[in-house]
Formats: sequence, C-alpha cells, structure tokens
Amino acid sequence: MPEHPNLSLIKKVYESFATGDYPSKLKELFREDVVWHLPGNGPLSAEHRGREAVFAAMRQFEQLSRGSIRIEVHDILANEEHAVALLRATATRQGKQYDSREVDIYHIRDGKVTEMWSLSEDPRVTDEFWS
Repeated sequence: MPEHPNLSLIKKVYESFATGDYPSKLKELFREDVVWHLPGNGPLSAEHRGREAVFAAMRQFEQLSRGSIRIEVHDILANEEHAVALLRATATRQGKQYDSREVDIYHIRDGKVTEMWSLSEDPRVTDEFWS
C-alpha cells in the first residue's frame, strides 16, 4: 500500500529539521499564512502567525539551545486533513538537560501545512527549560 501523501509531507518536515535546512524546505511545505500554536508560559509560547514568524520561532529554539535541540520521530499518523507526530525532543541549555515526549498536530490543506500545535508531556518542565 502506498504511503499517504500527508504522511510523506510530515516526514519531509522532520527531515528538514534534521538537516538544518528547514527555512528553504518548509517554504514548499507550509502555507504562507501558517499558524504555529505553542501553548504555555515560556518565552516562545504564543501563536506564531505566518511562515516568517514560524521560522523566527524555530530559529529562537536553535539559538536558545545553541544548536543542541534534536527531534526524534517515534511515529506519524495521517489522513486527508490531519497528521499527528509522536516525538521525543532533547536539548541542552545553561547546564540543564531537556528530554520530553511531545506531540505535534498538523492541519493540512491542498498538500501544505496550514496550522500546527506542539504539546509536551509536562508543560511546566518545558516552560522552565526554555525560560
């Protein structure tokens, strides 16, 4: 059975993070008006609206972790409108270690990500690490 196109799309998203080439690759995969919901009370918690705002937030995670942030994909599930990625995120910052199971939820239309939500298993730990 062939892979669902939205599963392939989200795999490309995480491949672009792994190679560090996400700004150029994600322009093809994210709509210009994409929205990234980052709940919580940390410095990056917000609704980031538009590709450039989303990319700026991603760069801030890279900068705050001095390039140590890593995303390990456990599984991706997808249908015609949504995809869900089960992840493990790790990073080092100011002598602290971050190791969290996370879920990214994507809304997809016409082969592009329109909206996404990133949720961690313990929002309090996530907020403290990035603050």
